[in-house]
Amino acid sequence: MGEEELRFDRWGYGVRTSSDDCIAAINAYYHQVLSYGRERKVILEAVKHDEGCVLANVLAAHFLSSSDPSRVSSCLESAKSRLGQATAYETAVFDAVSSLITENGDDDVAFDLHYKLLKDFPRDLASLKRAQVFCFYIGRSDLALDLVEQVLPVNQQEDYVYGMLAFFLLELGRMADAEKAARKGFEINEKDCWAQHALCHVLQFECRFKEAVEFMKQCSASWSSCSSFMITHNWWHIALCYLEGHAPITQVLGIYDNQIMKELERPDAVCAEVYLNALGLLLRVHVRGHVSASEDRLKTLAKQLINQTYWHIEWHLDLLCLWALACVGEVSKAEELLGGLKSRFSMMTKKKQITMQKGIVLAEAMLEYGKGNSERALELLGPDFDAYYCKTIGASDEQLDVFNEVWYVMLLNTGQVEKAIEVMESRVKKREGAPFLWQLLERGYKLLGKPEATSLSEKVRALENAYFEQLPTHISV
Repeated sequence: MGEEELRFDRWGYGVRTSSDDCIAAINAYYHQVLSYGRERKVILEAVKHDEGCVLANVLAAHFLSSSDPSRVSSCLESAKSRLGQATAYETAVFDAVSSLITENGDDDVAFDLHYKLLKDFPRDLASLKRAQVFCFYIGRSDLALDLVEQVLPVNQQEDYVYGMLAFFLLELGRMADAEKAARKGFEINEKDCWAQHALCHVLQFECRFKEAVEFMKQCSASWSSCSSFMITHNWWHIALCYLEGHAPITQVLGIYDNQIMKELERPDAVCAEVYLNALGLLLRVHVRGHVSASEDRLKTLAKQLINQTYWHIEWHLDLLCLWALACVGEVSKAEELLGGLKSRFSMMTKKKQITMQKGIVLAEAMLEYGKGNSERALELLGPDFDAYYCKTIGASDEQLDVFNEVWYVMLLNTGQVEKAIEVMESRVKKREGAPFLWQLLERGYKLLGKPEATSLSEKVRALENAYFEQLPTHISV
């Protein structure tokens, strides 16, 4: 191949192709990845424009690994057959991506290859995003933060980099730094939905619920081009802020109906991504005792989840499905789903099994919880359970927190009140403005006949009235 066939992508890195349209499609794909766009399939256009382009083929293989796995091998083989003519950049991307989509691949190898890629080609923010997502799913927020800090010096004013910085700062508990980074990302690009999302995370954790809702609703007009996951996940955050801030349940379920489930009406909706956020919200509602208000919605959703098409896409989704199916009486289906999870677990390497052990135990416990067998669920989880050690199911701290709430409620319901009080007293120190935690603590004190329950009741009522008493009951966007 001659020098005339060398083109340069968005980052300024060399790509062997004779097609300007191929490069344009690759650049469009980068944008879709970083903006959580709905049109990531544009990478397939790059392959159509140049079937021999190594970069186009390997990026297409990565896209297809989650959307159409049967086509992955042909793209990888096409890329591999032309590696001899590829640029150093294309070869590095090929090696890194291949390590991710190889069945039972080694996580350490995949990380090392992405680390090297980003060290040599630090402007490649799409590869940074891919590497961070990988780190998220292996529960290593520290590594994800290392990667973005490594490339930040040469990307000081770039779109999207600060949102990627902010998210893993907050996952590591550095909320002040995360808020600063998220606001910087928003300043550079107000439509950066990941920076918006990171800022909402911080505001929500700090119990600044009304501020979070107002900010996210202000941003919501920019979400129409986002993927099913991103648009429903951002609305999930708004709904959680209403729920945690003790807004009327009608406001919470209004978002479920009119924003989250509404996404399914779009012809290009990815149902599993919607169901993940829908179930995550209904479990929160259920834990807070609004069972009758959400019962019909859960039954309707469970009818869809019987369809095995949605099983084994995400561990997190599977765990939520286990609870939902068992909760509505589809116990045999839930047990079948759990059997599939255990089969997948048995086929993992010993090293991978160690990292997923807590996740598989949590899966068993959620099935028992859904069946109403709290004693068995607690026995499985043990006396020192903390959902934050289950990050390898592919969930953020905020998403995992509901499993801690389930644990607190089960402790109270089964008479383990002193243990419940111990863990909740520790938790409220971190989130003093969260009414639900104080409600549970108040309940525990009352069960033990402690005199402190009276003053706690006053604190709970004050918090319940602190956030959304002036907001309308109808959600408008």
